[in-house]
Amino acid sequence: RDDASFYYGTFPPGFSWGVGSSAYQTEGAWDQDGKGPSIWDTFTHRQKGRVFMNQTADSSCESYYKTQDDIKLLKELNVSHYRISISWPRLIPTGVKADYVNGKGVKFYSDFINTLLENDITPIVTLYHWDLPQMLQVKFGGWQNVSMVTYFNDYANLCFEKFGDQVKHWITFSDPWSVAKEGYETGRHAPGLKLRGTGAYTAAHHIIKSHAKVWHSYDKIWRKKQQGLVGISLTCNWGEPVDITNPKDIEAAERYMQFCLGWFANPICAGDYPQVMKDYIGRKSTEQGLGMSRLPVFSIHEKNYIKGTFDFLGLGHFTTRYITEKNHPARQGPSYQNDRDIAELVDPNWSDLGCNWPHLVPWGFRRLLNFVQTQYGNPLVYVTENGVSEKLNHIQLCDEWRIQYLKGYINEMLKAIKDGVNVKGYTSWSLLDKFEWENGYSYRYGFFYVEFNNRNKPRYPKASVQYYKNIISANGFPNPIEVERWYSIATETCSTTNQILAAEPLLHHMQMVTEIVVPTVCTLCILLSAVLLTFLLRRQS
Repeated sequence: RDDASFYYGTFPPGFSWGVGSSAYQTEGAWDQDGKGPSIWDTFTHRQKGRVFMNQTADSSCESYYKTQDDIKLLKELNVSHYRISISWPRLIPTGVKADYVNGKGVKFYSDFINTLLENDITPIVTLYHWDLPQMLQVKFGGWQNVSMVTYFNDYANLCFEKFGDQVKHWITFSDPWSVAKEGYETGRHAPGLKLRGTGAYTAAHHIIKSHAKVWHSYDKIWRKKQQGLVGISLTCNWGEPVDITNPKDIEAAERYMQFCLGWFANPICAGDYPQVMKDYIGRKSTEQGLGMSRLPVFSIHEKNYIKGTFDFLGLGHFTTRYITEKNHPARQGPSYQNDRDIAELVDPNWSDLGCNWPHLVPWGFRRLLNFVQTQYGNPLVYVTENGVSEKLNHIQLCDEWRIQYLKGYINEMLKAIKDGVNVKGYTSWSLLDKFEWENGYSYRYGFFYVEFNNRNKPRYPKASVQYYKNIISANGFPNPIEVERWYSIATETCSTTNQILAAEPLLHHMQMVTEIVVPTVCTLCILLSAVLLTFLLRRQS
């Protein structure tokens, strides 16, 4: 199904290139300067066995203390924008604005945003990237409770008040599909609840209402003065029918897309859940003996209120799945997976790039972008998350697979723009290796390798830094000779960095000698001198 040959050409003038990160995954300083605990702090500290090797993000990349270092890396990449998130519990420790606003948290983000702007880097700011204040989970049940709409709106308005004069691109939620499904259905993510068949739908319902409330707040109170944009970032794989001549497979693939992207995009764009979700969940609920559908219902007023609440659509994408119909009888019990009546498959010929996920399927990205254009009225689109990890037990800076991924996926995005899709910017995921949720530090998405075992968390560029930098400088792919030259230069530079990193254990040892052994020896020498002096003085007297 590969969509023909590589396309050489450039992106429209003013196209915005960037990289991304999130607060919980990179900042560290989990309990410093007044920050309150988040649900991920609690999840990683108390629920042992839920995260790879029981790792936490307590220190992570230490970006809270290394913003200047990270901005140097952004300058090295020559990006136009940097997608970051604000930690709700760092700003409001309990989650309730009326309780207390942490001035040190406000100052941290204000300084960070201003420094980005001073370096000609546009901040794209996410309000919620999964780190709900723990107190809101304890007191109210988190996103299971409709009161989150009010608390989130209060938090968002605080952000608009404090940072809105500098920030012109806001994202309310990052990948709410994962927040709802993995946090409240499978329990793989914080807060770790397994409310099968109901929890994810309830959480999503309140997230959608929260998003709409914040959009209206910005539109009514802040837009005229600040002139910014408010959108949401939705992440979805592409679902391709196994057999494109089989109507059942075609319907199954459409159902896959509606249960993933349409679940959130359809209410925001059209005012209500996709009809296929209402039909399937409603029917399964009836078969399970329930008096009403497990999928919540929007009132007429809510539909009108939610419809059209976006200035742009953020789109995250990583890979593709083949989809076929698979009936899940109602007696198997309620669950999001069973409600869809599908099976997901991968082509054994797809490259897995050295890890189980994501598979390299660039053509699915173009199809997803065209799907967004036709389904949702050709909205303004920012690609907010796209990248590949490595899952390796050894250091690898010559990341040819990431170069291959970047080349293929960015080129398919260029083809989609040529098709007429209104894509204005691209965010590669991510700037740094960082804490990857249930996978801990075993997956590495970064352009820059982070040595987590060194307390200074040094960063080292991978080969993909040079390659992405060349794409940005050329604003696309000018010609075959130039693009091939980029690859050669990128792989040459990484060998030098590998030599530096190979010396890291020695440097770390020398640092330990400098910081621990030398002061200890000096202290002992001083003590021995004092003892000897005392002894001599006593003999003299």
